[in-house]
Amino acid sequence: MTVQTSRRGFLKGAAATTAVLMVGVRPNGALAAGSAEGKMFNPFVKIGSDGTVTAIVKHFEKGQGPATGLPTLIAEEIGLRMDQIDYTFAPSNPQVYNNLLFGQFQGTGGSTAMANSFMQYRQAGAAAREMLISAAAKEWGVDASSLAIEEGIVVGAGRSAPIGEFVAMAAAMEPPAEPKLKDPGEFKLIGNPGVRRLDTAIKSNGKAKYAMDVHLPNQMVAVIKRPPRKDGLAVGMDDSGAKAVKGFINAAILPNKAGVAVYAENTWAALQAREALEVEWDLSQAENRSSDEIKAEIMAALEAEPEFNVLKNDQGAINSALDGAARVVEQTFYFPLLAHAPMEPLNCTIQATEDGGILLHDGCQFPTGPHAALAQIFQLPMEKVQINTMLAGGSFGRRATPDADYQVEAALAFVMTDRTRPVKLVWSREDDITGGRYRPAFGHKVRVGLDEEGNIVGWDHRIAGQSIMKGTPFEALTVHDGVDHSSVEGVSDTPYRIPGQFVGLTDTRKATSLLWWRSVGHTHTAYVMEVMMDLAASAAGRDPFEFRLAHLNGEKDQDRMAGVLKLAAEKGNWGKAPSGRSQGIAVHKSFGSYVAEVVEVSGNAEDGVRIEKVTCAVDCGIAVNPDVVKAQMEGGIGYGIGHVMRDKITLTGGEVDQFNFPDYEPLRISDIGAIEVHIVPSAEPPTGVGEPGTPPASPALANAIAAASNDLRVSSLPMSENGVVFS
Repeated sequence: MTVQTSRRGFLKGAAATTAVLMVGVRPNGALAAGSAEGKMFNPFVKIGSDGTVTAIVKHFEKGQGPATGLPTLIAEEIGLRMDQIDYTFAPSNPQVYNNLLFGQFQGTGGSTAMANSFMQYRQAGAAAREMLISAAAKEWGVDASSLAIEEGIVVGAGRSAPIGEFVAMAAAMEPPAEPKLKDPGEFKLIGNPGVRRLDTAIKSNGKAKYAMDVHLPNQMVAVIKRPPRKDGLAVGMDDSGAKAVKGFINAAILPNKAGVAVYAENTWAALQAREALEVEWDLSQAENRSSDEIKAEIMAALEAEPEFNVLKNDQGAINSALDGAARVVEQTFYFPLLAHAPMEPLNCTIQATEDGGILLHDGCQFPTGPHAALAQIFQLPMEKVQINTMLAGGSFGRRATPDADYQVEAALAFVMTDRTRPVKLVWSREDDITGGRYRPAFGHKVRVGLDEEGNIVGWDHRIAGQSIMKGTPFEALTVHDGVDHSSVEGVSDTPYRIPGQFVGLTDTRKATSLLWWRSVGHTHTAYVMEVMMDLAASAAGRDPFEFRLAHLNGEKDQDRMAGVLKLAAEKGNWGKAPSGRSQGIAVHKSFGSYVAEVVEVSGNAEDGVRIEKVTCAVDCGIAVNPDVVKAQMEGGIGYGIGHVMRDKITLTGGEVDQFNFPDYEPLRISDIGAIEVHIVPSAEPPTGVGEPGTPPASPALANAIAAASNDLRVSSLPMSENGVVFS
């Protein structure tokens, strides 16, 4: 998963890049211009005359850690302490700062930040190190091979000096074509559990600046009154009531009729004015189905012949294997729509620049999309549009939309003004829950055949649901032969050795705007795979842990998955739960990483279940920042468990029923007693950590509940509405 970039290709043109004005943002919200502060050694490294090194971070920070991880790579290769490096976010420039796994597209997602940047940022740091050493060698008249950099000091040949003394000379040198990377045995920062996040202090003392914190002189606040149902259009309005609200400025139907922009002097006035606004909607083409109808359509599709034979194998032979099986285990599952609900609702601020351009302040996850959209809306060349990427208070996928939905809203709201005042677009929590983009609803129907010895001889897996990728710019990348891989990932590519596996997929109609959600398709496929493995183990009369191991052998992929399974079982004391407690286990591969979890509960489904402990084992290749890896596993576990416990999005006549946290309740800190994370030591290239903790969490909980509750298998979510009481 890590991209092996050519060092020569990476450094080609770096000298030209350093001459370009680098506009980024510091974590405290201040704009940083590279041409004014320090020298650019390459697109990713800037060094000041005082020796302070700044990493230009191409991935936005929503809590998952790239603002620490990428500087760690540079600091390691140069030879710095972590307190000697700072960071700014990169400007929008996909020619330089593209995600190497996304093509010519700058963006953060799919747990790829470290995977695609590992070699790139190490090369950037190594190149800067060699340039500094070459400058020092020239200044001192010694051989460069006799020098090194230790904690920001050039040392060797009986001399020493801070790197700042050589910045001017070094930055004028030609970057090395093939900088030598440090041997892993030399690492002091990479893999060091003592390295802490660079943004902890500012997030603790209130100095961190998020997009919601942007307050520009003379700015207006805009909120959008959106149609109550998907695809509704605004065709008229009466703002007489809004005019009575103090601070109200104006209201106007958006050019695309997707809502009405309400402008005010502050957020409260904007929200109050919106409430008083009366809008006439054209709902003739809008969604009008309810959740029961959507579910019925999905479940009916499971009973019909699948639209796609995903693995292109002989369905007849698999049916024969199932017909001849000694035992067949069968289960049907349903997964509802889910909202992302990040703590910071969507927002961004847009202003005109003195040179006739546009500047967007945003916790921007996919800069390339909004950049192109704004250039089109304002009829500007790309170089006249700037994006100031800020910290974001969570995302879970919501800030990464293929159509740049909320940034387009802000642009349309701004384009309708005289552009003399900045416009800050704000979504309320109610906007987020009722008008967001949702994890699609899915259904699964699975039949597993076992022989007399309890071995799997056939696996028929039908999936029906709403495609995320079809109809988006990502369709060409992720949809092949009609199959949206995100609908079947985790099933069609499972590491388990399963003979006679059939995977069928049917796409159903989209009822709402859909979007990837933390771990995308793995959110439902892992649940089904791991609950079915437990059911099969039970039918075979075998221990769930041992049953899984029996289907993981012989290949590297399977060995790594077996490794985390064994570690989680060992550290979680599998099979040795204290009296009054029950355990469930699950393991899954996603985003190149392997995660196993043991959930330990007390009580039972009828009288009340309490989650006492979750033990997690993760193999994510080289753990660049173990502290960050552990935090991401903890967060992913909580996110996955919290949603399956009690959350869903439902529709009545096309309108969303839920509106805020009282009826879409996130995980509470009291919901899980303890989480313990263990990282498998590895020399493999780094893989994802932001999402892989989520998929196995919910099936491990489901399996623990089954163990505690007379084999009650929760096959429709959320659990709280399907037979499980939580205490």
